[in-house]
Amino acid sequence: MRKGLVAGLLAVSSMVGLVLAGPLGAQGIKAAAVDATRLLAAASEPGNWLTHGGTYAEQRFANLTQIDTGNVQQLGLAWSADLDTNRGQEATPLIIDGTLYTTTAWSKVMAFDAATGKPKWSFDPEVDKGRGQAACCDVVNRGLAAFGGMLFLGALDGRLIALDAATGKVKWSTQTFDPSKPYTITGAPRVVKGRVLIGNGGAELGVRGYVTAYDAMTGKKAWRFYTVPGNPADGPDGEASDKILATARSSWDGQYWQAGGGGTVWDAIVYDAELDRLYIGVGNGSPWNHQIRSNGKGDNLFLSSVVALNPDTGEYIWHYQGTPGESWDFTQTQPIVLADLAIEGKPRKVLMQAPKNGYFYVIDRETGKLISAKGFVPQNWTTGVDPATGRPIEAEGARFVKDGALITPSALGAHNWHPMAFSPKTGLVYLPAQEVPFFYQTDTAYKHRPGVWNIAVNTLVNAPPNDLAARKAIRASLKGQLLAWDPVAQKEVWRAQYDGPWNGGALATAGNLVFQGNARGQFQAFNAADGTKLWSFDAQTGVVAGPVSYTVGDTQYVAVMAGYGGAYALAIGVDDDKRRGAPNGRLLVFKLGGKAQLPAADVIKLPPANIVADAFTPTQIAEGGSIFESNCGVCHGAGARSSGILPDLRRVASLGEKDTWSAIVHEGTLAGNGMISFGKWFTPAQLEAVRGYVAEQAKVLAREEGAMAGGK
Repeated sequence: MRKGLVAGLLAVSSMVGLVLAGPLGAQGIKAAAVDATRLLAAASEPGNWLTHGGTYAEQRFANLTQIDTGNVQQLGLAWSADLDTNRGQEATPLIIDGTLYTTTAWSKVMAFDAATGKPKWSFDPEVDKGRGQAACCDVVNRGLAAFGGMLFLGALDGRLIALDAATGKVKWSTQTFDPSKPYTITGAPRVVKGRVLIGNGGAELGVRGYVTAYDAMTGKKAWRFYTVPGNPADGPDGEASDKILATARSSWDGQYWQAGGGGTVWDAIVYDAELDRLYIGVGNGSPWNHQIRSNGKGDNLFLSSVVALNPDTGEYIWHYQGTPGESWDFTQTQPIVLADLAIEGKPRKVLMQAPKNGYFYVIDRETGKLISAKGFVPQNWTTGVDPATGRPIEAEGARFVKDGALITPSALGAHNWHPMAFSPKTGLVYLPAQEVPFFYQTDTAYKHRPGVWNIAVNTLVNAPPNDLAARKAIRASLKGQLLAWDPVAQKEVWRAQYDGPWNGGALATAGNLVFQGNARGQFQAFNAADGTKLWSFDAQTGVVAGPVSYTVGDTQYVAVMAGYGGAYALAIGVDDDKRRGAPNGRLLVFKLGGKAQLPAADVIKLPPANIVADAFTPTQIAEGGSIFESNCGVCHGAGARSSGILPDLRRVASLGEKDTWSAIVHEGTLAGNGMISFGKWFTPAQLEAVRGYVAEQAKVLAREEGAMAGGK
């Protein structure tokens, strides 16, 4: 590490030491007394979990050995905490000096005694529920950052909020985006050199992506980097990205800025302390379809890229684009892991990433050049990656220019946001992977509508069939697995196969274990060397978040947020064999010999299908289906088949009441519950057509449930 960097970080650490907030803890340490020195040396504190990925390298490796392959069968529940919502839980908790801090859906924050589970405080930013409409993939939050006696929260509505770690009281708050635009924040902030870094989401709804650095003590903006160029007529942005975006503009065509461009930085933000660089993962285009977004021309920098920036100024250093001219929602925002690997017998400083497009990348951190890329799931959009150029070799027809194409992986990704882990002991990466295809076809009726989904892809063709047997066959083909991947040899070492996708993040430990939850509600431990399943716990709800491990005193704990949700769970996650609602989430904490018990799982009884007396024409039903699948299905389920996280519209009373339906959907009478008015985008007649489509799907549901109950 450069001497100047060390001196600068120590200076920041000394400054922060003068302003640490909160009372002294049991060990004489002030609440969340995290400074630059502790963050740099986080690996030397394996009993704490100081930052989102455990350390700046974000390897999610707990160097703890009390729980190991020989005794993990004795792992039991130490304590749990019930949450107040059934929305998705994706947070990675922080554990700092005996206190566990976590976030929940709707950007709420909770603090607990990490050993006993005794609540210390909670904070509700009181996000307007209407903002949930702008959240493409549930109202989730992935966690906090800690620094200077404060915790930093990125709220769904765009506020970056600094909380006193001892009390949960607000120290400062700043609005990071224009609230009139459909941005959201779901990702965890990072703190680097006394600054808080945060991005945002919203590319599907038509925004322009960026990442911003704020002074941790005051909330004052330090710099901003836009990931895609804006309207040339507006001139420079006056931001760190100006110079490079002037160059990048030549990789775009047409009036791309009218739909925002996309490129949101909604997850991966990783600091390389050795090289003093910041790596950001950049998302998909707005709209998805390259033919519409940029007339089918150009690479569209910096979509679907990893971009290296100067953390002091935000200035560009290098980039690697995995999917030039992306057209499939192949974000490259997925977790980035830093490591030193021996490549062809020589030590290399690398970053590893497995983004949506199905390739596992090993990239030189110093130069941004590709070292290797290998597909980790079956895929058909390319025939490989050119090692000389680093560009994918695209398969004929993959861009669905003339005809539609069934592409795997899909917009849900071969790997999505779910954290992967790297064990220095085994040299393996533990990767939550999945196989979910998608039929891509240009939406010939596409017209940009600010504030709602704008992808320029026909989603109706992907609605699940009404034939139950066909639907079950499709479900059976959707696969998920935990892969143990050798990043040097670029090959699979072992896999734990699941009967479906959207399984949880991974944690590796020095006890030769890998922990992961799954969508079926099992939280499990595997032998890190060979994948043998050694332990399992019934969480009573899907577990998609990343686990952590920590110690208090001489006891090692493992913690995970449990609560099914996110893009797949909302849009496709209905289980035809278990027709029930989704229970509220929980925080689960385990230790050897833990004796706590969860209460018996509630049986959630759903009302029957609502058979509507009103008649709808085939034209109405077809129009309603197109609107529903493009706008409503992302929350209420494709084909109106809700997973139970949000209301199943085939069952609600308002389906049979035209005026009530219109009051809700067109007038927004339930906006306080998150169901905003769609009246500014669709006419009453169009929203009545949506009712017709849902009513038709309710008839299908009634037939299915009658058959399941032994009727006809």
